[in-house]
Amino acid sequence: MDTTGSNGSDPAATDASGTEAKRGVLQRLYTGTGAFDIVGKRKYWYAILGLLMLVSALFVGVKGFNLSIEFEGGTNISMPAQGSSGQISTEEAEDSFQQALGSEPSSVQLVGSGDSQTLQINTEKLSQADLVQVKSALFQDLQPLGTNGQPSADAISDSAVSGTWGSEITQQALIALAVFLVLVTVFLAFYFERWMAVGALVALLHDVLVTAGIYSMTGFQVSPSTVIGLLTILGFSLYDTVVVFDKVKENTTGLLSTTRRTYPEAANLAVNQSLMRSINTSVIALLPVLGLLVVGAGLLGVGVLRDLALVQGVGMLAGVLSSLLLATPLLVDLKMRESKYRVHADKVAQRRSNRGGDATATVNGATTDDRSDSESEVSTTGKTRSARDKTNGTGGAKLAGAGAAGSGGAQPSGKAGRRSAGRKRR
Repeated sequence: MDTTGSNGSDPAATDASGTEAKRGVLQRLYTGTGAFDIVGKRKYWYAILGLLMLVSALFVGVKGFNLSIEFEGGTNISMPAQGSSGQISTEEAEDSFQQALGSEPSSVQLVGSGDSQTLQINTEKLSQADLVQVKSALFQDLQPLGTNGQPSADAISDSAVSGTWGSEITQQALIALAVFLVLVTVFLAFYFERWMAVGALVALLHDVLVTAGIYSMTGFQVSPSTVIGLLTILGFSLYDTVVVFDKVKENTTGLLSTTRRTYPEAANLAVNQSLMRSINTSVIALLPVLGLLVVGAGLLGVGVLRDLALVQGVGMLAGVLSSLLLATPLLVDLKMRESKYRVHADKVAQRRSNRGGDATATVNGATTDDRSDSESEVSTTGKTRSARDKTNGTGGAKLAGAGAAGSGGAQPSGKAGRRSAGRKRR
């Protein structure tokens, strides 16, 4: 018997006295029976996620981003990571650069692995005199090895980087983002409904803003790889939101024709049923991202992989939170603005009130109706019995009479009695 409560939860099994059997959090999470009142506590999620979005927006507006050389333009200095005294660290290269010019470089990173590993020093555009001074200081302090295995000043090279390429990448990314959002809106509006499209777009806005804010807070460098990674997390966030919305659509089909649960309860049950799937999906998706960080950036020293993995990891976590805690609760608030859903909720409340206190039980702090399916079962059984009785040509009174006769009451007389006695003898 499926009993559903006011928050869409299915109560745990009860013993003969009606006491709820205690179930662990992991069991309730795995079964997805609606024990977590996520939609009912939506004001808390709005406050938490809204504050996070506000802080992110303030950081982006005030602090800005640590843009890479591809966006701002500048000078790139490259040299082997092997010196006469062994491996050259990024700290040693940064200290040598700072002592030469009195300012820090924009970034210093190791690229590649093994004997081909190089140090990449990115900085703002340097004059020719400053460039000669920096290269001379790097050679004297670090003694990088040339192709012949001996320290060589020619092993240090430089190149000027224009910010035009980064600007073009950004422009193309913004165009792709705009097209993506338009297509997503059209798809959700036709496949689901307009309020689901609104909820999905707000969740996407949350993911983009929070990811951008975290990059601004931490000072992570924003490169073209970061922009590409940002576009990929939008697809992941949308995927998770569509999965939850599809379950909401399934649970709310034909909802207005019944009084078992309200729209918020059905939506909350859908979130619970999708909760374990969302966790599993995010964990599996984060494993290759973690691999990019550990192997690509940590072992191979490829900065592009690090930038790509960072934005994907941050964005995936934000996407899961917004799909479960923002998109569906927002959908519920938008739907409950329609009068038909408010009227339906009143009917559900009136039905539960009319059935009395014995028809309800408190499960995990939520009131649950434990007779919705049982009454329907009894009603169906009663109709079946009534139909069977009519088919046999016997009514209630006749059955009662037959029972009385069998227990020593008046016996049939005349021909009917003789026929009955004959049948008994046979």
